Amino acid sequence: MARQPRPPVSTRARVRRLHERGRYDRASIYAILDAAFLCHIGYAIDGQPYVTPTSYWRDGDTLYWHGSSASRMLKAQAQGIPVCFTVTLVDALVLARSAFHHSVNYRSVMAFGRARPVVGRAEKLAAMEAFVERMFPGRWTELRPPLEQEIKATAVVAMPIEEASAKVRSGPPIDADPDYALPIWAGLLELETVVAGLAGDGRGAGAGPVPAHLAGYGPGRTFAALLAGAARRAAANVAV
Repeated sequence: MARQPRPPVSTRARVRRLHERGRYDRASIYAILDAAFLCHIGYAIDGQPYVTPTSYWRDGDTLYWHGSSASRMLKAQAQGIPVCFTVTLVDALVLARSAFHHSVNYRSVMAFGRARPVVGRAEKLAAMEAFVERMFPGRWTELRPPLEQEIKATAVVAMPIEEASAKVRSGPPIDADPDYALPIWAGLLELETVVAGLAGDGRGAGAGPVPAHLAGYGPGRTFAALLAGAARRAAANVAV
């Protein structure tokens, strides 16, 4: 079934400050979501705001995250309270010729919705599998199946995206015209998260060679690119 077009973004999601950096199309938003794995979720309990970091995954227009079944955060969110979900990728520090024009190159997403609990055993198992496969494609089938007490101890919530926007800054510093004549170096300090290596735990098979499904996670590989590639392959398999 074809996805329905998303309604126009309201004022809560529209970028106001430096509005030219705003992006509202699915392709831009989902490309950022698929290249990250850590989000911050804002919500309020009894009038007190909280922001909780957690890992997440995406399936179509729905975001998922999980935690302990005893988590107050997940219990509150699963009741359908409004949630603000944010993700940020930092690409570079921007060094200008004045302190005022220093900046950061980043890609960020802010999404809004109301979470629901994933309660059916089959749906919860599918979500847990999707989380593992999102990080390490091919690993789920090699793992011991989850025990019943492990399934019960894990809470999963799903948040259909009601609205979302991306905000992106890229490119070199933008200095005041007279400052370009100053003898001051300016440019970018580029940053990325890369795989440092794979170290087995030294016990049993953990003392042996790295399994085939992790062969692509070699030292120096950019982790965002690995995640994005896994998301593209998963989407292609679903389409087929």
